[in-house]
Amino acid sequence: MFTGIVTAIGTIAAAEQRGDLRLRISAPMDPARIDIGASIACSGVCLTVVERGGTAGNAWFDVDLSGETVSRTVPGMWDAGASLNLEPSLRLGDELGGHIVTGHVDSVGEVVKVARNGDSWQVAIRARAEMAPFIAEKGSITVNGVSLTVNDVRDREDRSCDFLLNIIPHTAAVTTLGELAAGDHVNLEIDVLARYLKRMQSLAAAG
Repeated sequence: MFTGIVTAIGTIAAAEQRGDLRLRISAPMDPARIDIGASIACSGVCLTVVERGGTAGNAWFDVDLSGETVSRTVPGMWDAGASLNLEPSLRLGDELGGHIVTGHVDSVGEVVKVARNGDSWQVAIRARAEMAPFIAEKGSITVNGVSLTVNDVRDREDRSCDFLLNIIPHTAAVTTLGELAAGDHVNLEIDVLARYLKRMQSLAAAG
């Protein structure tokens, strides 16, 4: 379980296609605090640490990605040299600073607009039709592992929607979101509460 509060930006140092895809991710972390078998969210994807090493502030850890994981996430995001938003899993007593995030990507969205708004950036993302019912104004959504608040939602004729986010300077600086541009694709995870509410609504309508 995660909160969508990114603690570091990592870099894919190596990517090797075995039976699954093995990644080595370098990060400004302490390897002594990375346990084998621990979960780390990598740009919104919950992955399991299988090896780790390095020194404090210059750590590395290895993860394996199945074909299913690769197929459901942004194409090309697992290539060597790519940057990833990192968040270790919650520990008992940790502050819940964002919202409850599972690390399971629901869909891939497309950035359709990036515009300056004061010191911040406004980012519009297009979500597929199956995602649209779960996205609400002032609700939460996870974009590349970052917990964000939806500012506005515009439904489209094809049942997809465009939703607007505000990226403050701090978030842009400590995550990869400051590098977003129109045409980029992002991993999306809907709010778990929205998921359950939609299920309850569908059952009530059926009954």
